[in-house]
Amino acid sequence: MSKIRSVKFNFIMNFILTASNFIFPLITFPYVSRILLAGGNGKIAFVTSVANYFSMVASLGIPTYGIRACASIRDDKEKLSKTVHELIIIHSFMTFFSMFFYFCSIFFVDKFYFEKELMIINGVGLLLNVLGVNWLYSALEQYGYITIRTIFFKIVSVVLMFILIHNQSDYIIYGAISVFAAAGSNVLNFINIKKFIYIKKYDNYEFKKHFKPIMIFFAQTIAITIYTNLDNVMLGFMKGDIQVGLYSASVRVKTMLVSLVTSLGTVLMPRLSYYIQQNKTEQFNQLINESVNFVLLLSISLTCFFVVMAEPSILLLSGDGYIDATLAMQIIIPSIIFIGLSNITGMQILTPLGKENIVLLSVIVGAFIDLILNIIFIPILNAAGASLGTLMAEISVLIVQLIYLKKLKMNIYDLKNFIKVILSVFISSLLLVTFIYISDVTVFIQLLIGGFIFFGSEVLLLLVLKEKFIMRQKCLLLHK
Repeated sequence: MSKIRSVKFNFIMNFILTASNFIFPLITFPYVSRILLAGGNGKIAFVTSVANYFSMVASLGIPTYGIRACASIRDDKEKLSKTVHELIIIHSFMTFFSMFFYFCSIFFVDKFYFEKELMIINGVGLLLNVLGVNWLYSALEQYGYITIRTIFFKIVSVVLMFILIHNQSDYIIYGAISVFAAAGSNVLNFINIKKFIYIKKYDNYEFKKHFKPIMIFFAQTIAITIYTNLDNVMLGFMKGDIQVGLYSASVRVKTMLVSLVTSLGTVLMPRLSYYIQQNKTEQFNQLINESVNFVLLLSISLTCFFVVMAEPSILLLSGDGYIDATLAMQIIIPSIIFIGLSNITGMQILTPLGKENIVLLSVIVGAFIDLILNIIFIPILNAAGASLGTLMAEISVLIVQLIYLKKLKMNIYDLKNFIKVILSVFISSLLLVTFIYISDVTVFIQLLIGGFIFFGSEVLLLLVLKEKFIMRQKCLLLHK
């Protein structure tokens, strides 16, 4: 059986992986954006969003349900192996079903047929998704393996990108490289799976017991996919590829920040599910409180910094051609606070407790609000309208989950500690705005010095105010 590492080790590995999600786009996105321009990036974003819908149907709710189902029985290899077999068979059947309609749609929808090369490339990625079984590796907390594997394929894709992409027409090659990076990881996962489960046929597969929870998680995925991919699709149909490209530039920054904010939560879900199964309530509550402190501190800090520094961030990452994405980025960036918190309330508390129906209700509300607000504001505000819809959707998701947690009488945050975070961020933001007003430097230098001023002053203030998370890290360092 695989070795289960500490939460600290898993967090470090996942943090390295998350950091790579910052570093690699900093290397690649400025280059790709300036070559493919908003139109080329918009085509890729549009087709990827369409493919994500079919991928959602193919995988049902297995990516999330699989983590919980496997984490709770990870100490029994026989039960684990049988469960993994059952989920892979269900996933395989649904993948072939989904692919049939995916390839049919290419010939029946004009806009899809116009980008048939990209559609076919993403279709191959859809087929190979079944091999990934990432949910198993997450359930077994194999974050060292996940990190090394992912960074390797990122490096390969970066090398291929610089070798093969030189003209605006190379957007199809860029799409293929993106699919290759994911597909390569999936194939490697499938080859490596024999280390964790038995490769043998079982006579008594029990598919039925998985259907209800899978369908609940699938319904969650549908709602989440609506308000994460619907923006690109609606912008593509209503406003064209350029607005999709502008919106994608703002979303790319948000996505990187979200992955950083949720990096701790990602490694906690399998551990929390295990604690629930073992009735370890004290350890469960302690991890939740630490997670809330981490998310509030990091998300509020990043939100304030990147709202103020939105324009130089867009200019550095994407170039002058994306300057119109500034407002869209400023509107959507605060959503990382609400995504970070709902990741805790939904995926770290309600899901391990078996309350995924509440999570489902919350994301349905969020998807409905996103759809309505997109219809209203995209015609008026273009990409910024899509950002507004997403922001309000994330707020509504969190509100629904908090209402239910209030009924459970769960105290998941410390008000005094929250005030310390707000005060330190406010003062640091004032210093940052002052620096921007008096400085006359290049975009890169402005971001570099601005980051040093903002985050440096914030850490000092948090130490003075004795904020919980910072003081805990200080104690750990001193003990070392």
